[in-house]
Amino acid sequence: MARVVFLGGLGRSGTTLVERLLGELPGVCALGEVVHLWQRDVRDDERCGCGARFSDCAFWRAIGEAAFDGWHAVDVDRILRLRATVERTRHIPRLAARTLPQPLREAVLEYAGFYTAVYEAAALVAGAEVVVDSSKHSALAHCLRWSPALDLRVVHVIRDPRGVAYSWTKAVDRPETDGAEQMTRYSAGRSALLWAGHNAAFGLLARRGVPTARLRYEALLADPRTELHRIARHAGLPLRDEDLAFLSPDGRAAELRTGHSAAGNPMRFTVGRVPLRRDDAWREALPPRQRALVGAVCAPMLRAYGYRTIDKKTEVEIS
Repeated sequence: MARVVFLGGLGRSGTTLVERLLGELPGVCALGEVVHLWQRDVRDDERCGCGARFSDCAFWRAIGEAAFDGWHAVDVDRILRLRATVERTRHIPRLAARTLPQPLREAVLEYAGFYTAVYEAAALVAGAEVVVDSSKHSALAHCLRWSPALDLRVVHVIRDPRGVAYSWTKAVDRPETDGAEQMTRYSAGRSALLWAGHNAAFGLLARRGVPTARLRYEALLADPRTELHRIARHAGLPLRDEDLAFLSPDGRAAELRTGHSAAGNPMRFTVGRVPLRRDDAWREALPPRQRALVGAVCAPMLRAYGYRTIDKKTEVEIS
């Protein structure tokens, strides 16, 4: 049975950093955002985190052979049709039910089966105990929970929604397209709604019995050693202090090796020393009216996640 740590939450919450740090731990194989594997990699042949085209990456070629007897044998159209049928946010209330109607159950299990094959093959090729998927999509996690072949463990990554909103407004190139495309952008209001919806969906997943650990972006960067030890325990990994030697003594930087993320934030291409510091540019750069809008939309969940507003202009976190 494949043991999978699924990083969930809304994009721009620090999940790529979490994935890269977890990927440095012994016994862990980090795969990036597998949800995009089918279109961006198998079909469009975009770049792996190692810098090579997907078709030229020996790691992913080995996974394709082990999982499907080669990527050429994968029916990408079928997978994308299944995704359109079952993996939609609007379907989460049905996916979160105690039972599924037989036709839906069959489609969900078929769809989850493609992911299970990738996870099992990746663990075999890498010799890993745990596979990390940073897909984030709440609907995908709800689909995966139905697979009897997965030991699914969710790490619910949360960041202050005002920081998330500011990040979504910025123009960011997608290096894997050689500058031809940029990452999706959202307005502050749109990102606030998505933040609330996706985080609520992961709360529901936990209530359905899926082992879930909550990880705040701010807490990770304040004390990466403690948080990585906690997440490793959640993943069932015995972790020693020496396994965190890739962190600097003060915990303010990490030394990252080349990875094989299938898709994700451009940070997946970064190799070498990476500073571990919070990006709080939103406090000055996000216009007050947008900051207030995001705070109002997300207010019911802010305190539950350990955030609060002191006054109309200054937001701080509480532990």
